[in-house]
Order: sequence, then structure tokens, then C-alpha cells
Amino acid sequence: MYDHYDGLIFDMDGTLVNSEPAHRQAWTQVLEKHRLTFSFEQMIALNGAPSWKIAHQIIVANDVTLDSSQLAAEKERYLDKILLTNSALLPLIGVARHYHGRLPLAVGTGSSHAMADRLLTHHGVRHLFEVLVGADDVQHHKPDPQTFLECARLMGVTPEKCVVFEDADFGLRAAKAAGMDAVDVRTL
Repeated sequence: MYDHYDGLIFDMDGTLVNSEPAHRQAWTQVLEKHRLTFSFEQMIALNGAPSWKIAHQIIVANDVTLDSSQLAAEKERYLDKILLTNSALLPLIGVARHYHGRLPLAVGTGSSHAMADRLLTHHGVRHLFEVLVGADDVQHHKPDPQTFLECARLMGVTPEKCVVFEDADFGLRAAKAAGMDAVDVRTL
């Protein structure tokens, strides 16, 4: 089905791994601790963004004086405790398994490189992907195309010959800005 591409790029959270509930649970812990509010809809609108960017939006929405990097780090500490046991592979992993060894495969995620590596390894699928680009591997995050362009560069594939699998509007915009085709996995 995707044989006409030279490289496949996958988002991770919500695309390959059902980790969104764990992310939300971690954010809920942080919000409750600091007596902050941020709606489910506001959180969904930021799917695919790195934690520090979400933390910044939470701080702005609550009009408080907190450090976004510290708030994000706090969320990541909570997440670290629950992610491996509160996540599962999603059906799209079958596409990666099918194309492993046939085409170069990459993961381009808004999660940190280390977290993504640990999560994919825990689920026994890290070996499927030659390339992993996390939020800390780039300066500009989704919806900026840098994550996906870096994936293509590291795979040695021109962007126009890549397809991106994404579950978030930010990621779909990033794929389009990179000149890549995109599959909205929410419609599969």
C-alpha cells in the first residue's frame, strides 16, 4: 500500500503507542498539585507538542508565574513512573512490521529521545526503526517541519518520497510543510 514511497515516518504517541492516557494522567497530577486548570480540549489541541510548550500554554492560560521547563520536567517525572505500564501498541505497528527491512523507517516524536527509545524498546519494537528523532533532537517542533525533515535526512530519503503517519493536527501540518504526504491515522 505504501510501496511507492522511499521512506516511512511515524509519530509515536497516539500513532504507534497508545500513550496519550498516561500523558494526560501525568498532566492531571501536575495540574492538581499546582491548582491549575486546563481543559481536555485545550490539551488535545496541543497533541504532538513537546511538554515544555504545553507547560507554557498552561501557565499562560492560568496567568501564573511558574517556570515552564520546571513544570514540564515535573510532568515528565510523573510520566516516567507510569508510562511503561500504562501504554500499549496500536494496530499501525503492523505497517512498520510489514515494511521493516523493505524501506527505511523513522519515528519523529514530540517526546524526548530517551523516553521514546525506552518506550519503543519496552514494547519490543525499537529495532524496527533505523531513525528516531525526539523533541530534544531539534530546535523547532511540530507544526514546524524540522522533526520530519531530520528523519528524512537521517534515512537518506528526499522529503517528497516520504509519507508521515500522524494522529495530531500539529504533526499533519508539519508533514505538509516538509513537502511530505501524510496519513491521518485518526481516519483509518
